[in-house]
Amino acid sequence: MKKSNPTIAAERQYVIEKEKFVPVSQYFGEDTFNQAVIKEKLPKDVYKKLMQSINEDKALDAETANVVAHAMKEWAIEKGATHFAHWFQPMTGTTAEKHDAFADPNGPGTVIERFSGKQLVQGEPDASSFPSGGIRATFEARGYTAWDMSSPAFIKRNGISTTMCIPTAFISYTGEVLDKKTPLLRSLRAINKSAINMLKLLGAKNVKRVHVNLGAEQEYFLVDMDYYYKRQDLVLGGRTVVGAPPAKGQELEDQYFGSIKERISSFMHDVEEELYKLGIPAKTRHNEVAPSQYEIAPVYEEANIATDHNQMVMETLKYVAKKHRLAALLHEKPFARINGSGKHVNWSLSDDKGNNLLNPGKTPHDNIQFLVFLIATVRAVYKHSDILRATVASYGNDHRLGANEAPPAIISVFLGEQLTRILENIEKGTVAKATNAEIIDLGISSLSQVSKDYADRNRTSPFAFTGNKFEFRAVGSSQSIACPTFALNTMVAESIDELAEKIKARGTRNINQAVFEVLRSEIRLISPILFNGDNYTREWEAEAKKRGLPNEKNTPGALKALVTDKALSLFEKHEVFSNSELRSRYMIYVARYIKDLEIEVNCLNNICMSQVIPAAVVYQKDLAKAIIRTKEALGSAVVLSSQAELLKTILDLINSIYTTCKDIQARVETAKAIEDEQKKAETLCVKVKPKMDELREYVDALENLVDDEIWPLPKFWEMLFIC
Repeated sequence: MKKSNPTIAAERQYVIEKEKFVPVSQYFGEDTFNQAVIKEKLPKDVYKKLMQSINEDKALDAETANVVAHAMKEWAIEKGATHFAHWFQPMTGTTAEKHDAFADPNGPGTVIERFSGKQLVQGEPDASSFPSGGIRATFEARGYTAWDMSSPAFIKRNGISTTMCIPTAFISYTGEVLDKKTPLLRSLRAINKSAINMLKLLGAKNVKRVHVNLGAEQEYFLVDMDYYYKRQDLVLGGRTVVGAPPAKGQELEDQYFGSIKERISSFMHDVEEELYKLGIPAKTRHNEVAPSQYEIAPVYEEANIATDHNQMVMETLKYVAKKHRLAALLHEKPFARINGSGKHVNWSLSDDKGNNLLNPGKTPHDNIQFLVFLIATVRAVYKHSDILRATVASYGNDHRLGANEAPPAIISVFLGEQLTRILENIEKGTVAKATNAEIIDLGISSLSQVSKDYADRNRTSPFAFTGNKFEFRAVGSSQSIACPTFALNTMVAESIDELAEKIKARGTRNINQAVFEVLRSEIRLISPILFNGDNYTREWEAEAKKRGLPNEKNTPGALKALVTDKALSLFEKHEVFSNSELRSRYMIYVARYIKDLEIEVNCLNNICMSQVIPAAVVYQKDLAKAIIRTKEALGSAVVLSSQAELLKTILDLINSIYTTCKDIQARVETAKAIEDEQKKAETLCVKVKPKMDELREYVDALENLVDDEIWPLPKFWEMLFIC
């Protein structure tokens, strides 16, 4: 519910306890140039042309673009906008925008608001300082943003500033990809083409388009802003590099789905209000497992829009948090020894008739279609699990995936007992002829009766089938969902194409029989990746190794999968990346890993040298004085062994912290001298990261000894339990 604007209170009648409110349905999407607004603002012929261009993925002619731009400008000015911006998603991990005023000089001392079709369709931000992975030199500044017609423009308010943001792709002057949206759009075209061809082969009629649908469950932490600004590691890196665990963590499990605190509930209300105005269908909110950890989840949307919306969700969480004197933490592991944050990406396919291709359906024919797309997806993940792992590899996510936390780094697929049993029966040849009667005998047609909850959820599985969709749980909370999605789309498109060729090779006279013969052989091949048990156990890790499943626990090792011949061929074949574009992306990810680690090293060193050691020395001095004065007062015969032991422990910890800091700095300098970026990242990972963990142990031990009044950093129990 949203508090009413006094100027429109007469139009919005919704009274609760003497205050006027409006239901969400009356303001949902009011700050987006959505289809309803487009239809209202544009002439019928222009509206028809625009919708046709969007639906058929075609360019818009200049005349129509001018009319659309004028309507967008008028709408934006009505909303109070003074500027417009091409809103894009470069390889920085955040979004970017360059604001241009609508106001243009119109003679001496006068201006007029202008916004042309050319300005709408294409922008030219300086691309020199954005990551390019070697595609372009720093002095090559020109880059282009291109309007994405399929994602609606929206109004962004920041203080008294109001800007119309236009979702766009971002490419170099010579046409190479510099963003995350462009490969996603390309992958959507690829899977659309492959899925339609398969549906036609299976006998489906009048299907013109297949959509990828996503739902991203976003986890995050909230801490009081006063604590946040006293921690340079949180401000600069998003994670606490030191900090002793509190006496109570999450072991009582009382936070999970517990009653939401008033301050947090107010924050969530304001977040949802902002999201609803932007047309983002936020549906669920709740406390997560760790103290001060929360989750927000939307309703399913088309993949491109869902990806844009997830970026907007992350921005909104941070923006609204500041208004409540809170800091929203999206790092994958902001606090050691308690749960980190992920982003569960729910993925499915649907046709333009609204049919979910991963829904078992109500007839045997539908079930055959379902099994084809199910096996195609599992097959794709099995064949390219290393690539899928690489798309969620980051310095922050290593703290989750490499540490066997929700989920582990081994990519496996959970189908549940019923589906697994059906696939096993198909593999064994229980069905000799794929007649409808035999499909019913096999139990496939009964799937529709329990399609939503036929099996318990497996939260330890990285890639789980949950009734009518797959849930990819390995994505990090700060990551764009575009990267794993374009990889999954592309590999599934390839898998669908390969299955189609095998089906055709067996003849299409009896398509059901041909399908089951192909599926039977494919199930046998993909069986190593199917696992319904506990993915956290050592037994599974050993079993996965026997099955030949990759287990890359750190980012430098995982990223190498992006530049194998297999990966280069996959993305080039489906026109998602050229070889040079994919190699550049790999270089960007490696460089980002190095930079993230180096930032943490610098924070850790600064905290130790300028805060931890000085505080410890003060306490050491006070303790030494106390020992001396006690002896002076009571004589040398008094027993002070415990105080002396405490003093020695503090001295030893100070020495260990100092020498380990110096050791880490020396190791970093050695790594910097390595020219090969991959080797540099590996060296930092193997030689520096373990020493950082060792240093943390010393600091955390010292934290538990030094007087609270002297310790300079907010402690975990304060940040996580005082809100």
